Amino acid sequence: MPPVISTLNPAQGPAVGGNQVIISGVGLLGATAVRFGTNSAIYAVVSNSSIRATAPPGAGQTSVRVTSPAGTSNGLTYTYTAAPVLNSLVPGQGPTSGGNQVVLTGTGFTSASAVHFGAASAVFIVNNDTQITATAPAGTGSVPVTVTTSGGTSNSVTYNYTTTPAPTLTDLDPHFGPISGGNTVTINGTNLTGTTAVHFDAQPASNIVVVGDNQIMVTAPASTSTVMVTVTTPGGTSDPSIGNPYYTYVPQPALTSLTPDTGPTTGGTNVTINGTSLTYTDQVFFGTTPANFAAISDTIVLATSPPGAGSVPVTIHSPGGTSNSLTYTYE
Repeated sequence: MPPVISTLNPAQGPAVGGNQVIISGVGLLGATAVRFGTNSAIYAVVSNSSIRATAPPGAGQTSVRVTSPAGTSNGLTYTYTAAPVLNSLVPGQGPTSGGNQVVLTGTGFTSASAVHFGAASAVFIVNNDTQITATAPAGTGSVPVTVTTSGGTSNSVTYNYTTTPAPTLTDLDPHFGPISGGNTVTINGTNLTGTTAVHFDAQPASNIVVVGDNQIMVTAPASTSTVMVTVTTPGGTSDPSIGNPYYTYVPQPALTSLTPDTGPTTGGTNVTINGTSLTYTDQVFFGTTPANFAAISDTIVLATSPPGAGSVPVTIHSPGGTSNSLTYTYE
């Protein structure tokens, strides 16, 4: 009776071959040949139910079969996988202490099992087949970075360890903005030259402009709630426990009622403005005229009507934007 094979472990490997494949089945003890397609493999019969074979070079999918004096087995599919290709590292340098995030770009990353900075293994996340985010381990000098998958090990791209000091973020201006983002935020600190990335929590900022070693300007991304801002340079990423890196996203204010909604042309009427997201109110307008006010809570602002005439729109402005308008009538 011809041998019967049931599993290959692993069932895939690099196109250059050379990896060990365990072939399981029955009737394997007298095996005289193991072939991957038409290519013969070096093998050792471990038992009647197991053979250890060295995969020969190949490409694509091929059928593995075992031959014995009793005949040739059924075939099982073995897939040759191309080695990954590494194109770039961003950033391409970082502190000797490691710990900074490095984005690897290339192809064939889906089955990545290891990322190495020189001989040191890195913790990493496979974002997709063309991108990996790795945490650089500690190191010195210039080292080759490689990615290993079931298809083999990639070419290397050089990463340089530097002694550049890490950036420090001391303050932001402003500390508030709309949830839609898009506003300009000035970041003050030290060692900001060479900034490669700015993050509002996990969200990257855009339009980074390095004004000098102590200041950069960025466009805030969209987000919600209060986040921590960090700056990344070749020297590392700023420590959020230092300075005042907090940035708060403020919803657009909305008005629901005015009490009263009429008053004398001379102004001076105390008007209760009801609505939502009013905590961060920084301006109140009756038409185009600013009014004195006090934000009592997130739902109430007390304003004193300025002099005016006719019917005017009352609006509130905050870092979240400008509210809808409600009509106030001068009598």
